[in-house]
Amino acid sequence: MTELIKEQHLLDSLTSAFKIKGRVIRDRRVEVFADKKMVSGILLFAKKQLGFIHLAHMTCIDWIDENKFELIYTIWSPIEKIHLFVKTKIERENPEMENIDSIWDQANTYEREIREMFGIQFPGLIGEQDFALEDWDEMPPMRKDFDTKKYALETYYQRPGREDAKDVRETISERSGTKVPDFAKKYSREK
Repeated sequence: MTELIKEQHLLDSLTSAFKIKGRVIRDRRVEVFADKKMVSGILLFAKKQLGFIHLAHMTCIDWIDENKFELIYTIWSPIEKIHLFVKTKIERENPEMENIDSIWDQANTYEREIREMFGIQFPGLIGEQDFALEDWDEMPPMRKDFDTKKYALETYYQRPGREDAKDVRETISERSGTKVPDFAKKYSREK
């Protein structure tokens, strides 16, 4: 087994410089956990001092039972060939996180998507409020407490003029002459 020397050296550099926790996940994968106030400093240090010049991804997880969102920044060093995951948790109530598009321009796209899908604000973020969802006035749809089924029923089935609307499974069933499988019936109006 590889000794993971590069990965451990990276982890040691970050944990000693920022007094944070982390772990070597496996070959080419290291993760650190930080308070939200430290994230931009860690990302800037990793970019300028450690060669993590590429923001590969930024995502969000809704930990509704903890009343938190987890933001995960995935950055890449083309020299060391290591992915570094910088993770932080923020409150779900009035969620706000520092904007990092001054560190990586492409963060703007990720932050706009996360703002729209989870409702997290990034002060100073430039860009239209609408990213993918035009004229959306509901709860952000990627939150775990967003009721997708209720929204779909109200929006697509229970509005005037939709009385004769069919579920796509019903249409396929009629065309093919097959019945809707039992496991799918709970999603269909054919019971």
